[in-house]
Amino acid sequence: MVIAILSITEAIGQDSISQNNQMLNRASSMLVSDRKLNVGGYGQIDYNQPFVNGTIQNGKLDVHRLVLLFGYRFTNKLSFVTEIELEHVKEVFVEQAFINYAFNTYVNFRGGLLLIPMGIINEYHEPPTFNGVERPLIDKYIAPTTWREIGLGVTGSIPEASMRYQIYIVNGFKSYQHGEAFLDGKNGLRKGRQKGAESLFNYPNLSTRIEYYGLLGLNLGLSGYFGKTQSTMYSGVERDDKPALQAADSSVVGVTMIGFDVRYKRKGLGFRGQLYYTSISNTGQYNFFTADDDGPNNLANSMYGYYIEMAYNVFYPFSKINNKLVPFFRFSQYDTQASVVSEIMKNSAYSNKVITTGIGFWFLPQVAIKTDVQFVQSKVDKNFNKTFNAGIAVMF
Repeated sequence: MVIAILSITEAIGQDSISQNNQMLNRASSMLVSDRKLNVGGYGQIDYNQPFVNGTIQNGKLDVHRLVLLFGYRFTNKLSFVTEIELEHVKEVFVEQAFINYAFNTYVNFRGGLLLIPMGIINEYHEPPTFNGVERPLIDKYIAPTTWREIGLGVTGSIPEASMRYQIYIVNGFKSYQHGEAFLDGKNGLRKGRQKGAESLFNYPNLSTRIEYYGLLGLNLGLSGYFGKTQSTMYSGVERDDKPALQAADSSVVGVTMIGFDVRYKRKGLGFRGQLYYTSISNTGQYNFFTADDDGPNNLANSMYGYYIEMAYNVFYPFSKINNKLVPFFRFSQYDTQASVVSEIMKNSAYSNKVITTGIGFWFLPQVAIKTDVQFVQSKVDKNFNKTFNAGIAVMF
């Protein structure tokens, strides 16, 4: 079950509130609110029941997330927003913490712990804002939500062009720290997220996104992330020590990630899709530098993932019914080893096809009950692994 209390996480800024085709979020509301102090939050409780032929599997009930969000307005232009998250009842994270200075509609300065504006889900990851109990798997393995890093930049709207933009300079993924490698073929970049916790910093990375919302019901997004990973191998190395610098260079990789997303909503019909492609350089050196007793690491040269989703509110034709009943269907495919260096054998188990179908009932936009069944098939297994999910979503 998913309890979700719509959060401030999106942190888009004052510029986007008034645009009809942009998703409203609590961060934007807090940044334009007349009140000094604003409070919000979201949480998530999951029920997941896997099914494997011929065996009994335990289901899982988990307080996945409980998040509190606060916004404070110092002046009409200067605000602070933070998001504090409890995961699995025992883990505490700060998911956002930034100041926002609004010069005008076109330019806002932002600095602190920021969400990377890649795709849809990383900014709009609260359960009531998407169909299905769990986030799409490509938003776990390819774009590793919830993905946030420390940095600064600008964001704003260009109303005349029906466009919104974000440009940030942030720290990068952590690839190597004191003998431990954080990137591999199975999980891709996910374990390299630093999350603002004593983050390593060697190279600045660029994160950018532009959205177009000029057609009724349609929102198009293009995201990019460019830079290098971070490593402790550079610490204390003399600048003219070429062997040490070459070893340190082997502990980092270059990352280029491109994302395209589309959302369309018209009457009771909803459509959305995402596509990610990630290119990773220097993987040959990195895989051998981080080798263990089992041999070289298996980080890929490239990864990709996409999904398409259709949904329809069957209550839409009945104007007196304020509730929503939304069946949906989502098809997805992803591969965390789309291509590898010649010395590494590609693992077909990392290439997966995912079919998710289910239904959700919204009492209000902020309160919903959702359920779905997810079918996952890898290239090495003809059978689908099946999981039943159920949840409750609440937003305020």
